[in-house]
Order: sequence, then C-alpha cells, then structure tokens
Amino acid sequence: MYNDPYLSPKTARKWPDFEPQGPILHELFANPGDGSFCGFALAQIAARTKPALLWVQEYRALREAGRPFLHGMPAALRDSFIHVVTRDTKQALWAMEEGLKCPSLSAVIGEVHGDARALDFTATRRLAVAAERYGVSAFLVRIGGHADLSGARRRWRVASRPSLTHPLDAQAPGRPAWSLDLFRARDLRPGSWNAAYDAAAHRLDLVPATGDESVVQGASQAG
Repeated sequence: MYNDPYLSPKTARKWPDFEPQGPILHELFANPGDGSFCGFALAQIAARTKPALLWVQEYRALREAGRPFLHGMPAALRDSFIHVVTRDTKQALWAMEEGLKCPSLSAVIGEVHGDARALDFTATRRLAVAAERYGVSAFLVRIGGHADLSGARRRWRVASRPSLTHPLDAQAPGRPAWSLDLFRARDLRPGSWNAAYDAAAHRLDLVPATGDESVVQGASQAG
C-alpha cells in the first residue's frame, strides 16, 4: 500500500493509493471531444467479483462523444455491459440512482452535457448517498460542465495527454496518458498528477510531465 497519499506530485514516484474506504460518487469534468474520462473511470473499477456495469448517457452527451466502445473496455466488463440512453439530464440522473440500488453492479457511469437545471446539489447528493448505501461506485461525467455545488466526495478534471512511447515502435502510440486534477475531495488532499493506464495489469502508473517512463518506480492497483 502506498504510504503517503499526500506526497507532493512533483516528488512522487508512484501512483498514490486512491482507493476509498468504500464505493463513493466521483464527479469527472471533461472538455467536449475529449474521451479521457472513459479510461480514467474504467481504470477505477474493480470487476473481479461484480462484472456488471451500467453506463447511462444523456442524448446530448451521446451525440458529443458517441457510444462506449465495448472492445476497448476491460475484458471482465464486456459480457455484462448495460447501456442506457436518456432524453435529458433529469432522466439520466434517475437512471443512475436506480442503477445504484442494484448491488450486483460493479459501478454506474453517467454522462451528462453542460449545466442542466436538474443537476443541482440535491441531485448529486442523492447519487452520493445511494452509492454509499448500496455499495456501488458511481462516476458522474460532466461534459463541458462547470463546477458548482455538489455532493460528490471526489471531483476531478480529466484531460488527455500525448500517449507514451510504444516500447516496440517509436512511431506508434503507446499507453494512453491523462492529466488528472483532484480539485476537491472530502477524504484526500487535492493535487495534480499525470498518469498512464496499463491495460494488462488494469492499473494506473504515475508518469512525469514529459511522458518519459524512465522515472516510474512502480504502480499500485487501481480501484
């Protein structure tokens, strides 16, 4: 286990152990056209015992980002993948809350676009309470949204970075990398990191801002 999750991002060599004490609501802010939130959310989901995943998309979010690419997901989540498209944000929040009441799910991911009136503190608080009460992790993705009041325990800004160098071909893309900004949390100190996803190990590795993996000393299991 990582000993010091509050180590300065400038000196950290290892991805901090961000695993919460139990399932919580994460709020992810992403720019339109940037699908980095997909990989980051999936990297936090442990599908060893509960492989089923519910993915809810508001129609505007669907038009912005497209449907989830099933074959790009961890293998354990592909066989029990449930995809729901809703007309508006209000319906998406309702579908997420109902899904969180099903303890056989590994997680619920919900995508909404912009700053709909239905997406207020009360709505996010209901999701947070449901996630913790029923033991199902929740990821509320805000595409092009702004950070107002929220009941989420952890709030992230996620953005894509250039992929790492491929170990066998310097001209080919390597592991995907993201810029992560934990700007508000109730159980961790906020900070910013650059991380890359290891699909074979299903984990996140901390990488320097240059994208050079030579300084990475290790990694911790994600989610």
